[in-house]
Amino acid sequence: MTVLAPNESVSGSEALAGLAAMRADAAPLTGKHPDHTFRPLSERLAQWATDGIDTALIRAGIEGTRRRYSGYGLTRMLPLDRVLVGCESTRAGAFGGFHHPDQGYRHFQMVAVITMFGPMERPNPERPSLALLDLLRAYAHDCLHYGSRRRYVEVAGMPVRTQYGINFRRATGQSYSASDERGTPHTRNLGIVMEGACDREARSITRHAARLFGIEEPPDVLGALAFRDVTGTLTEADTTRVLDVPESEEQTRYAAALAGYEKGVDRRYAHFLKEFACGEEHECHTRLLAAIITGDMSELVAWLDARHGPGTFAGLFRTPGYFQPGLAA
Repeated sequence: MTVLAPNESVSGSEALAGLAAMRADAAPLTGKHPDHTFRPLSERLAQWATDGIDTALIRAGIEGTRRRYSGYGLTRMLPLDRVLVGCESTRAGAFGGFHHPDQGYRHFQMVAVITMFGPMERPNPERPSLALLDLLRAYAHDCLHYGSRRRYVEVAGMPVRTQYGINFRRATGQSYSASDERGTPHTRNLGIVMEGACDREARSITRHAARLFGIEEPPDVLGALAFRDVTGTLTEADTTRVLDVPESEEQTRYAAALAGYEKGVDRRYAHFLKEFACGEEHECHTRLLAAIITGDMSELVAWLDARHGPGTFAGLFRTPGYFQPGLAA
């Protein structure tokens, strides 16, 4: 196993040893889901193919993701054996997918924990095409988290993250960017901006794969919501309706989590692009992604300054009183 992701750096031998130890054991993550059985993505895909499921969609999607991300400066993709896919659950009514609780990429362990979309009591997906699209969205999303610039320093012999993408944090815990006020449609939080940028890119990849393989929207309500979610085509009505699945409390919660993520992350990021890059959303988005991956903010900062005046980035995102020597913003 390679201890560090492609754009990570660590100061201090004890911090590096600490990361290596955490990255050798994913049990603290999978242990949060004792009802599910987790296998590496490579094993899941091989088993599904053996059982007659056509996995060409996700394999083509992964290769397309690799080519696309190389253009942003990401030289190495998240290894498939660092992606753990859960299913075969012993919990009656278990329902998985991108919005399953307590999953995603975890930087300390350098592992992505995700679940198979749909009913999880089985080893194979109930709806293979939709499950593969959901899996591709999750993988493309987590590859960007894996490949983002990340810097650790040693504090009392332990690794402490002081940079993630275009956001910074003092070793004492103070963040460069503050949380948004509850209920605001816009965002001034760099965590939301980076999460939204990663998901916008992942959904674009998934939308292309759905078109390429001719995957159509399912006729049922939850299936349609999930398809629109992974392809980035949710409507305003989709996020305001309350979907109650009487026979499944987990499916009801899943639909609510889906709508909450759309409103709390994706819509806020789209609002940010419209606010500060109206008519140039794609140009701003690509500069954001490149900066998140490489940690080099100079082009992004200059691009924003040219349109909104000097100091735009810091004026939007920097918490009062925060200062870090050498930081471009």
